[in-house]
Amino acid sequence: MDAVRVALLREVLAGTQWPGEARRFAGSLRRSVVPAGGHLLLVGTEGYEPWHLAAHLVDEAAWSGLPELAPTLVRHHVRPGEPPHLSVGLGRLAAARGGHTLLVVAPGAPGEGLLERVHDARRAGATVLSLDNGDPDLGALAHDALSVPAPAPAPAPVPDAGMDLDTVQHLVSAASGENSGPVRRGPRRFRDRLARLADHLTAPPPSRW
Repeated sequence: MDAVRVALLREVLAGTQWPGEARRFAGSLRRSVVPAGGHLLLVGTEGYEPWHLAAHLVDEAAWSGLPELAPTLVRHHVRPGEPPHLSVGLGRLAAARGGHTLLVVAPGAPGEGLLERVHDARRAGATVLSLDNGDPDLGALAHDALSVPAPAPAPAPVPDAGMDLDTVQHLVSAASGENSGPVRRGPRRFRDRLARLADHLTAPPPSRW
């Protein structure tokens, strides 16, 4: 989702909690990775792989001048012959320690195995952040969490009842590079980003993720 569509999405969601909550959570992400010089690990559940969020964070890292936002995508299953950036397995979480940030995306139950690995990473000093559907066990492990409850089976009267985790991921990734400060942004940064956005709007979908 490009910056224009994110702006339209924010306009549609004006008056709900989501734009503000996404910016708050993105601020937590930025504060945890930038002073530490990166080491952002991104992992989903066995049934959900957040490759789309990974791609958006890579783009945002380049556009904002904050390379620390580019994550390492940690996968539950790695097939032989896949490129290096898609070949990092769950064993990588065992090396997480102080200075590392572990971002967990879990639209469903994370599973005991993943919870154990997240617990070990936190105990070793890693910062744990979570985008989830309100799982209490994962929430107890996270230093900060943004939870999107599963939609109700029947339409609800509140305007943000239909929010889903994929949409919130777009809001978070777009906000992650905002307000990164004049030290990291050169005088051409805004123009460069507009140029990149124009290229993005006219380019075919990326194939690297």
